[in-house]
Amino acid sequence: MSPLNESQRVPLLCYVTDRRSLVAAEPAEVRDILLRKVAAAAAAGVDWIQIREKDLSAKECSALTRDVLQLIANSVADVRSRARIVVNDRLDVALAVQADGVHLGEKSLPPQEARRFVNLLRREKDFLIGASCHSLEAAKVAEQDGADYLIFGPVFATPAKAVYGAPQGLEQLAEVCRAVALPVLAIGGITLENAASCLSAGASGIAVIRLFQDAGDMTAVVRALRRVSA
Repeated sequence: MSPLNESQRVPLLCYVTDRRSLVAAEPAEVRDILLRKVAAAAAAGVDWIQIREKDLSAKECSALTRDVLQLIANSVADVRSRARIVVNDRLDVALAVQADGVHLGEKSLPPQEARRFVNLLRREKDFLIGASCHSLEAAKVAEQDGADYLIFGPVFATPAKAVYGAPQGLEQLAEVCRAVALPVLAIGGITLENAASCLSAGASGIAVIRLFQDAGDMTAVVRALRRVSA
């Protein structure tokens, strides 16, 4: 059984954290700023929050994720409406702190191997396993390996393309969405102006860093994105 809720709101909105892009007077302030951003995203109604802080040690990532989980638990009374927290790449951390899932890169542990660990701990009914893909072939493999959802991109030009590779484009996004039965979230250069084109291409939602992290009014951004699919 997939841990994805069939009544999940559309489009799926995922805030991907990146504390290194936050501006602070002192480095020590960055963590607090990030937690405030997470709290604002959760309060605004973002569906998923992916803790993507690859430079942190397992101990540091664990501590940050615990704080995020506690923050969300304290701020939202109804567990069914709270944002789900997934940890990028670190299955060990995600399971140890009882996060809602893990998001795996193309070079990470395959979804089917991650699922074996999850099943051993009897978390298979509620634990999300997502996978990044940058090609149609990778998307098909991730689906066959048992991923619950995919994040595909970068769809548009983005400063991160040096890391992710060249932008894939809407045509490739549509091709992936047609080829797999899983929810596909678009990532890479997503804005309020081009989000609709991603959904028209077949994406079930979007995953973004700056659109949420740089938002002066997180609630207004989320409402605008919800209207895109109305």
